[in-house]
Parts: sequence; C-alpha cells; structure tokens
Amino acid sequence: MLAAARRAFAEAGVALDVAVTERPGHAAEIAHARGRDYDLVFSLGGDGTAMEVAGALAYTDIPIGVLPGGTGNLLARALGIPRNVERAVKGLLDGGSRQIDLGVVHGHRFAVAAGVGIDAAMVAETPRWMKRRLGVLAYTLIATRAALRSVVLKRFFIARVTVDGEVIERRVAAVLFANFGAILEDRIAFGPGIACDDGVLDCCIFAPRHLRDALRIMWRVTRRDFRPDPAMVYRRGTRFHIETVPELPLQADGELLGTSTADVTVEPLAARLLVPR
Repeated sequence: MLAAARRAFAEAGVALDVAVTERPGHAAEIAHARGRDYDLVFSLGGDGTAMEVAGALAYTDIPIGVLPGGTGNLLARALGIPRNVERAVKGLLDGGSRQIDLGVVHGHRFAVAAGVGIDAAMVAETPRWMKRRLGVLAYTLIATRAALRSVVLKRFFIARVTVDGEVIERRVAAVLFANFGAILEDRIAFGPGIACDDGVLDCCIFAPRHLRDALRIMWRVTRRDFRPDPAMVYRRGTRFHIETVPELPLQADGELLGTSTADVTVEPLAARLLVPR
C-alpha cells in the first residue's frame, strides 16, 4: 500500500516525505513534531493511526488525508474515501476539505464514535487473524455474535448516562456517543440527524428487552427508521458522563481506551480533513 501511495503522489507531482510508525502513539508524536512543516499530512493505516494524526493536529487547520490501510477504516468510509489507496490519493488531492468535530474520552480524541457494550465487545473479541483474512466482515461477524449473546443470554448491563445535566438510567446492550451518523458506506445508521460538524455529539442508547426488540433495532438502523421506540433513546449534547454496572471496556474509533466510567466531551470543528469531490 505504501508503494501504491508513493506512485500516486509521484504521478500527481506532489513531493512526499514518509515517516514509518514503530509503536502505538508514534503517529501522534510524528505529527506533533513535524506536521506543521507540511502543506498536507496523510495517514496510511487504520482508524487508530488516523486519529493519532488528527488528534495531534487538532486546531492547527492543517489538512489531513486519511488513506485506508486498516481493517475497519471507519473514518475513511464515513468520508467517502475510496478503499483503493491510489484512488484515495488522487481523490483527496483533487477534492476539498471540511472541518469536523472531535469527541474526547479518557484524554483521547475520536472522530466517528465511542461506545460501551456490543461495539466494544466487537473490538475486544475480533482476533487478528480474522481481521487479516476477512477485513471488515470480521467485525460484522463478531458484532453479530456479541449482539445475539447479549440478547439471548440476557447479558445486559445498567448504564447511567448524564447528558448536559439530564440523567438517564437504563438496562442496555450498548451506549454510543456518535459524531458521524452512519458507517460502512451508510449501511448502518446510528440515529436521526447526526452531523459531524454541528458542535455536539449524539448519545444513542440501545435497550432491547428481548430478541424481538433486538431484531427491530437492527432493522431500523439499517433502514434509517428512527420513529419513537421504547428500545432506542437519543440525546444530543456537549458534555456526558457514563457509569455502568458492571464496569466494562470502552472503545473509540475501534481502539480500546479504558473502562466505562468516563467523561465524554466535544471539540467543535477541531480537525480539517480532506474529502473527495
């Protein structure tokens, strides 16, 4: 993929310096130390690498190009970036840019969503070999297994979420703090009217009581049907606090970041990302 990216930049007449990451957190260090010396900064990797770069360059107005090189590539997919690296380079160089909000949880910035429950279980339980062989399908299979396990075995948890002062307590399967409204080329939508540039995050609480509720939720998020539903709760805000019983893992943009007792905030229009036409 790096060779393909080099070819695409060379064909476009763009001078390119490459820095290779060696460990988690290294992309942030490189972007913080060197990113301001360039007209554009591109990441080639998964969502974790992209968010390290975006977090390090937040509020600098330096355009960031996300090249898909990971398993889920949720941010690249949400922005409509082609999955082929050469096409992605050409599309981003010929496109424009947009400012987006970033969420913050446990001191880490995220772009797409942070969550507790089924999504975090998916991140924790998907084996590396399956991601290499199946790509994003691996996440889909493990998420489906986690959802069925939660509902059939009734492995729900108690979530107490405070949204700008309002307290919501439910027995739930998942809680999401969403910045983008949909993932996987809009195949799955989190909730109604979610925008990445409105200065707020959307808290999406999914509280099925039984299998019928769970199937209805799955149908509605794939069909963008967000009529009032007792198993789906939505709140928009800028400051959130979540506590769960029991304590569970929390993920943000596909990275496990800590436990489910957390404060979540939003940084309006913090990142400038390149987008295709």
